[in-house]
Amino acid sequence: MRCYNRQVSAKNNNIYLVGMPGAGKTTVGRHLARRMQRPFIDADHEIEARTGVRIPLIFDIEGEQGFRDRESRVIAELANESNLVVATGGGVVLRPENRTALKQGGTVVYLHASPRLLFERTRLDPNRPLLQVADPMQKIEELFAQRDPLYREVADIVINSLGGSINHLIKQVERELHKQCAA
Repeated sequence: MRCYNRQVSAKNNNIYLVGMPGAGKTTVGRHLARRMQRPFIDADHEIEARTGVRIPLIFDIEGEQGFRDRESRVIAELANESNLVVATGGGVVLRPENRTALKQGGTVVYLHASPRLLFERTRLDPNRPLLQVADPMQKIEELFAQRDPLYREVADIVINSLGGSINHLIKQVERELHKQCAA
């Protein structure tokens, strides 16, 4: 498969996975990259590698603003690369410059999942600083209400993740990527 989005140049043919925390971006991205024989980058892991600390500590020291600044720099750099599969952080769509970089850098796939499913997947994960609150389900619902329209705005493809197998989800993504080529 060589075509992913006819609107981008051959240089900017990355595939970006966007969605809420727990949507499966890293897992799907890792498998998709392997199947497509492309490098995989998890933007959050890239930030951690560059800083030498985990994201919760970045939030503790620099706050969300500091983390978002770092995230924007990483996304801008990745948008200048080619042939990557990139799992983005859940809040990447909050900044207009990130949405622009994603759209110009390749094909954006939104892994959509219900707030209830997201809660089940993330409720025991201490590495999600925005969910370390008294009522994580309410926080997920608030974040979802804020971010879902932004994910849809930036997405070339929307995949509904209903909690099925990872292989089924990857096949859905591949099928939609192929449809984009045929269009």
